[in-house]
Amino acid sequence: MDKIRYRLVYNRKKQLNKQGTALVQVEALLNQRKIYLKTNIYLRPEHWDKQTAQVIDHPQANGLNAMLFEFVLYLQGIELSFWKRGIQPTLALLRDAIKKNTPINVTFTVFAKEYVKHSDRRQSTKDNLITTINVLQEFRPGLDFKDITYTSLKDFESYLREKGNGVNTVAKHLRQLRTLVNEAINQGYIHADAYPFRKFKIKQEKGRHEFLTPDELRKLENLEVEDRKLRHVLDAFLFCCYVGLRFSDFCQLAPENFIRVNGKRWLHFKSIKTGIELRLPLHLLFEGKALTILDRYSIEKFADLGCNSDVNKYLSQIAGMARIRKHITYHVAKHHTISI
Repeated sequence: MDKIRYRLVYNRKKQLNKQGTALVQVEALLNQRKIYLKTNIYLRPEHWDKQTAQVIDHPQANGLNAMLFEFVLYLQGIELSFWKRGIQPTLALLRDAIKKNTPINVTFTVFAKEYVKHSDRRQSTKDNLITTINVLQEFRPGLDFKDITYTSLKDFESYLREKGNGVNTVAKHLRQLRTLVNEAINQGYIHADAYPFRKFKIKQEKGRHEFLTPDELRKLENLEVEDRKLRHVLDAFLFCCYVGLRFSDFCQLAPENFIRVNGKRWLHFKSIKTGIELRLPLHLLFEGKALTILDRYSIEKFADLGCNSDVNKYLSQIAGMARIRKHITYHVAKHHTISI
């Protein structure tokens, strides 16, 4: 195997700055190619010994030499982490890992959370990915990249089913995991030849749209809920039922989405999923019941529900309180209006 060689280099450009100092860099050499990495340590010429590649005759010589030594160890640690994952280190991978300040012993879940954090995906998508990451962490804490295999996917699938998840919920988690694995391959954490989903088939049932009956809707409208969080979730769900909003569209609502036309309040928004702009006369929908709910909250607090999967768990609890046996999610709210 070809290992990267490191050495400390002082004043490579043979030019001092205005303070009379020059930068110490680490030269990384692989296959006759070099890159130079900044240490952020600047010294005067008399404080550097070229022969021993050490700081000398400086008040902080011992501390600075320790910093330089630790930086080289850090680089070697990054290189070793690539070898452990079965990846041939390259100078480009090394430079990229330093830029991203990647932890040396990064686990798959740590990587996944960092990816989601810096991703430009929609917030609802990021929330779903984080939910899957949390479930994965419960399934196997400290999961390493090399541990993600066909067998571990089968084990994760069984774990999700044992937790009582339906076929399509299991499929959703596996699709989210596949997205994260693909990104890990793109960033060089998993070798493409080790792609675990190559022969793994994600099983899914053909979905059918649920909707509330008028009797079920009345039960929810008349339900007395003292818990503030549950009340908030229920009011938001009823609002979405009356208006026909998707969860993602509800969560993006802001005061400017509510306009007045001839003195009446309308909802004006652009759907995240379809990109279509809609104007809805709130006073004409379900006898203006949406307006009654809206008046109880500030728009910002009303739209701040949290993660879709967590909110759906609250809805299941509310359905039980209302003695509704149907599995209720915010997806039901959208199709309830369509079914009327």
